[in-house]
Amino acid sequence: MKKNNSKIVYLVASGDLRLSANRACEAAQAAMEKQIAAAVAREGYRIQRAHPFDPVKRHGFIDSQKRGMEVFRGIPADEPLIVAEAVWQYSHHVLPGLTTHRGPILTVANWSGEWPGLVGMLNINGCLTKAGVKFSTLWSENFTDEFFLSGLRRWLKTGAVRHDTSHVRRFVTAKAPAGAVAAGVKFACELRGAKAIMGIFDEGCMGMYNAIIPDELLHATGVFKERLSQSALYAKMLMVSDADAQAAFNWLVERGMKFQLGSDPKTELTRKQVLTQCKMYIAAVRMAGEFGCDCIGIQYQQGLKDLCPASDLAEGLLNNTDRPPVRDEVTGCELFAGQAVPHFNEVDECAGLDALVTYRLWRKLGFDGATTLHDIRWGRQYRDAYVWVLLISGAVPPSHFVGGYRGASSERQPPVYFPLGGGTVKGVSKPGWIVWSRVFIEDGKLKMDTGLAEVVKLPDAETAERWRLTTSQWPIMHAVLQGITRDQMMARHKANHIQVAYAPDRAGARKALYAKAGAMNELGFEVSLCGEI
Repeated sequence: MKKNNSKIVYLVASGDLRLSANRACEAAQAAMEKQIAAAVAREGYRIQRAHPFDPVKRHGFIDSQKRGMEVFRGIPADEPLIVAEAVWQYSHHVLPGLTTHRGPILTVANWSGEWPGLVGMLNINGCLTKAGVKFSTLWSENFTDEFFLSGLRRWLKTGAVRHDTSHVRRFVTAKAPAGAVAAGVKFACELRGAKAIMGIFDEGCMGMYNAIIPDELLHATGVFKERLSQSALYAKMLMVSDADAQAAFNWLVERGMKFQLGSDPKTELTRKQVLTQCKMYIAAVRMAGEFGCDCIGIQYQQGLKDLCPASDLAEGLLNNTDRPPVRDEVTGCELFAGQAVPHFNEVDECAGLDALVTYRLWRKLGFDGATTLHDIRWGRQYRDAYVWVLLISGAVPPSHFVGGYRGASSERQPPVYFPLGGGTVKGVSKPGWIVWSRVFIEDGKLKMDTGLAEVVKLPDAETAERWRLTTSQWPIMHAVLQGITRDQMMARHKANHIQVAYAPDRAGARKALYAKAGAMNELGFEVSLCGEI
């Protein structure tokens, strides 16, 4: 790092594409930047914000790729740069500038459930990793703790911060249970030989460059993309009859799922919104059948959000083996009878490939294959354990919940992000053992981190408080990662998303983990085991 004689540190803040979201998050971002500036000043440096507050838009975020390119033209390429995130953000707003910035880069996030900067920062980190951009990263609850201050001090002096990642080790087949690995290898050979289709309803949701797998890497696994248009999905929705939608809704009500219905579509979940979501579910299954898709991902946010209610109810149903029957509109035959149609939220292809492998392999092992991704949303200590809040807007199957469908409810999505509403699949994940994983891209290679976690039951009051501090309409999982500290997880994880699937017990989870590691290794992945296995 060349000596920073000017003592200036530039700062940028990537934001949402949605104006309403940026306005709602502006105050939290400004408060965090003030804390960062104070910490930097105590070290003898000064923050120079690279883009001003916009009085017309009423926020100070970079809110498009175009705007990001404009901002970076004014940043000296060799000076130190902080990317400060108190909220969810679209990484492609700043990625072009970061790829050519020569000075040291530091991504920084708040530690808050309500303002998920850590989710946005993990996405940027995954994008930079895939792009081959060197960066350092830090996080803090108040920006006065020694962990943050000492890390900031090192970065200012040396241009780099290194964290403890001793919990990570390369998977070696010779050191793993032979039977489990052999089962995984056999499965991988079958997948690669038979091939599979990943249905992609428009790539690149929410700027997640890290969520797009290059075709040549994907093809080596035996999986190929079927690129579909969300406009085609919407057109297919218009062809679903009211009677079919009502039948799907009735099926859910009969199973015990609760819908918090109201009359004001701007702020409440209405029956019309839910019936439209049922049409999306039916249309998605029919398109998956038509194109032979083995898994699908709906982008939803950009485009569909201006046409119809949220995709989240449909996503959760798709991931459940027990779901409302859908029949081919021509033959009348039930599609995917007795099966899930694995769906990956926000068309995250890394999660999609993971979901496909997990769902099929788990069933080969005799386990329930229901799987989903979650956001690594937040976490805090509860008694003697650090319990993570894993949370996502959609895609969680009701079989993950305490009570299944009877433990599931549907509430209207927050209007600030979802103007046309739509219901979620909300519930509390049941206690038990899970295998977690993340597929990511680094050095032009497919890689996967995986480990074990225990989903724990917390008192109702603690669950309610965690929902209040995050997003109360969404499904929640209380997870204790085995042998991994909070800071180790943040230092290593290469995405905002994490894939999870249950096993019958800890021994079953361990068997499934090694089988999956063996399968992914056979498919050409560089696999790493994380924490205690």
